[in-house]
Amino acid sequence: MILPKEEIEEQKIVSESLGQSQFQPCGVDLTLKEAHEFAEAGSVDFDNSERVIAKSRKIEFDSKGYLHLMPGSYKIIFNEYVSIPQDVAGLAFTRSTLLRNGAAMNNAVWDPGYHGRSEALLVVSNRHGIRLKKNAKLLQIVFFKLTCPPKQLYQGIFKGENKS
Repeated sequence: MILPKEEIEEQKIVSESLGQSQFQPCGVDLTLKEAHEFAEAGSVDFDNSERVIAKSRKIEFDSKGYLHLMPGSYKIIFNEYVSIPQDVAGLAFTRSTLLRNGAAMNNAVWDPGYHGRSEALLVVSNRHGIRLKKNAKLLQIVFFKLTCPPKQLYQGIFKGENKS
């Protein structure tokens, strides 16, 4: 079952939102806090024993509050803090306006027990780039009630990320 707006708000699954217009009938729009460009290569292995998270550099907004991002990949940090209950999981999708402008968001599953100010990958394909205003709505996260709670909650290194 997809959680409706009222249950998302009641359970406080998403906090630090910028306004009610973010709450859709069955999901919440996540908004742009920061964009970063990758500064080095990362490393992915099977058991995370050799995992390296690529360092990145924050991109500053211009005097009018915009970023002009050329084609490429960028790390996005959202304004909102997400706290997934033990009987819920989240899946997120690129907002259609972003797609219509030649860019897409890639992200992972929000597991039960995760909480944090999440990050996602923005891929700009439009050869002219894209302009994003601070707090732009980029992603819609939809929450699903699990038919039975998992035996284990999320315990990964990203739990509690980007608290401020």
